[in-house]
Amino acid sequence: MPENQNNNPEAGLPISSHRAGKVSKYKIEHYVAPLEETPLQAVDSVKAAGKPLSMWAEAWRSLRKQPLFIISGILILAVIVVAAFPHLFTSIDPTGKEACQLENSNEPGRAGHFMGFNLQGCDIYARVIFGTRASLMVGVMTTIVVIILGGAIGALAGFYGGWIDTVLARLGDIFFALPMILGAIIVMQLPAFRDNKSVWTVIVTLSIFGWPQLARITRGAVIEARNADFVKASRSLGLSKFKSLVRHVIPNSLAPIIVVATVNLGVYIVAEATLSFLGVGLPPDIMSWGNDIASAQTQLRTNPMMLMWPALFLSVTVLSFIMLGDAVRDALDPKARKGA
Repeated sequence: MPENQNNNPEAGLPISSHRAGKVSKYKIEHYVAPLEETPLQAVDSVKAAGKPLSMWAEAWRSLRKQPLFIISGILILAVIVVAAFPHLFTSIDPTGKEACQLENSNEPGRAGHFMGFNLQGCDIYARVIFGTRASLMVGVMTTIVVIILGGAIGALAGFYGGWIDTVLARLGDIFFALPMILGAIIVMQLPAFRDNKSVWTVIVTLSIFGWPQLARITRGAVIEARNADFVKASRSLGLSKFKSLVRHVIPNSLAPIIVVATVNLGVYIVAEATLSFLGVGLPPDIMSWGNDIASAQTQLRTNPMMLMWPALFLSVTVLSFIMLGDAVRDALDPKARKGA
């Protein structure tokens, strides 16, 4: 063995031991902060006594923090108040005999009539305010009918399956293949509808072509929920199929139905305005935004404000319902929640 290696006490050590010996000469001090001085204690704290929130409670807590929901909710609430109490917003009754004066035909806005007058000399602002009721009523009532009809058909098809699902699904495909506006124009030309034009005929017509979409959404949600453990437990406890569907499956399938129905409400308002604009919707004696837009098309070049005001109210209302639907969808979708 070489002489220099014998004189060096560390020469015979392995390399790892040699390095470890050098490292051990230096002491590394670790500082750990007390738990009460860090935010970990507040983050990790759990309220064990607190009652767990349901899906709807968590969704409501999420909605209250969304500016999109607050803005759309305020706008929709304002539209509902205008439709329910139009006399609070204008002292002019456009349904009266002296409401329209021909000497005011196409007059611009002035004090007390800031929107001006239409071709018949009627106050545009009063007509827009009173026309809110018919347009909103068509949207709300059509949505309710579609939820009842499409929800029932979709729930039965998705829960029972078999030949019931086959028959109802093929029936929905037949109506789903027809465009809503085109189908509504054809139905509104039938003698029973053409001779009895009213708000309710438009509601029935739009409901005929509106339920298939919601039935498909409901069917998919019910198929997903029917195989859950709580449904199997209810069946094992002796609950009938129909009662299990009503008590457990449908309540746990409402989230996508509410989202689609909220967005479609604005679609039905636009559909009513489109039918009235084409002359097959509401009769001219019923004030609505669609009728006002239709009557203003002849004066588009000379008096464009006559068309702008009802179109503006229509656009803001429809946009409000679409914004509300987006906010509700984000709140009911667990993947869209922050921290999920």
